[in-house]
Amino acid sequence: MKKVAAVFLLLIFCMAFGQDQRPVLDIMLTNYQYPYDVHFLNFKSQNQDLKMAYMDIQPEKPNSKTVVLLHGKNFNGAYWKTTVEALAKEGYRVIVPDQIGFGKSSKPIGYQFTFQQLAQNTKAVLDELKIDKIYLLGHSMGGMIATRFTLMYPETVEKLILENPLGLEEWKLVAPYASIDQNYQTELKANYESTKKYQSGFYYDNHWKPEYDEWVYLLTGWTKSPDYPQVALVNAKTSDMIFTQPVVYEFQNIKTPTLLIIGTRDRTAIGKNNVKDPVVAAKMGQYQILGKETQQKIKGSKLVEIENVGHLPHIEVFDQFIQPVKEFLK
Repeated sequence: MKKVAAVFLLLIFCMAFGQDQRPVLDIMLTNYQYPYDVHFLNFKSQNQDLKMAYMDIQPEKPNSKTVVLLHGKNFNGAYWKTTVEALAKEGYRVIVPDQIGFGKSSKPIGYQFTFQQLAQNTKAVLDELKIDKIYLLGHSMGGMIATRFTLMYPETVEKLILENPLGLEEWKLVAPYASIDQNYQTELKANYESTKKYQSGFYYDNHWKPEYDEWVYLLTGWTKSPDYPQVALVNAKTSDMIFTQPVVYEFQNIKTPTLLIIGTRDRTAIGKNNVKDPVVAAKMGQYQILGKETQQKIKGSKLVEIENVGHLPHIEVFDQFIQPVKEFLK
């Protein structure tokens, strides 16, 4: 009982005094515990020795199928916890990688980030585990990686799920280009308050819940680390990758059975803040329109729209998210 009381008091203390009272995270998140055991693939890429972290969750009653979950840019594999629990309960083996540059994986500043490269890295994890068939689920930036992976390895992906993916429109046509140097300076200024404000407005329509703080902490807990400039530069490079490497023109080439899960309140659009014309900016990231347009481009795809939900259905309304996922995978 004393231990429980101590833990409770610690939680109250953290809530009262905020994120400043939590430990400064190192840039490999070695002092942050993920919900499941973390493994590492040690490999060489672009003449660099890298470590790619991943969780490999085995179900109690296997159904012989494997689901791979790909995280978004402002996240890492840890935010898939409830999704992993639900899928493992259904018998799926679940693989959750941290992409190079994110989470517990290496943060190489001299790396050329491309969706093709990240797809190859993900395939290397599957090859290491001797997995040749998967169901693939990608959220946000992970949706762009999942799209590229499916196009590169169509024989590997049996079913594809895209949850509020980025890349459903061509931002370069309306938004001015922000250089890596500009993005780097922006990243250096990131802190808990600015990140929470962004996520609250863009992701949750300013309906904030205390549990969302964890994802802000994971994104900003290392800003006070002396190595944070390394993370900031990687973040700037991956932002450039997202803006300059569209997948929107290739959706029609996907032949894999595909499910789109779209929170229709989402208004996420890369470069929107740099658009001077408010009328043009307002037309960007209209997911209630983009979801339908993308379904038309992917032949035979299914669309599930979740009304009054933003960029993270699997966090904001998990039950409404996981039900169509399970139905589609069966």
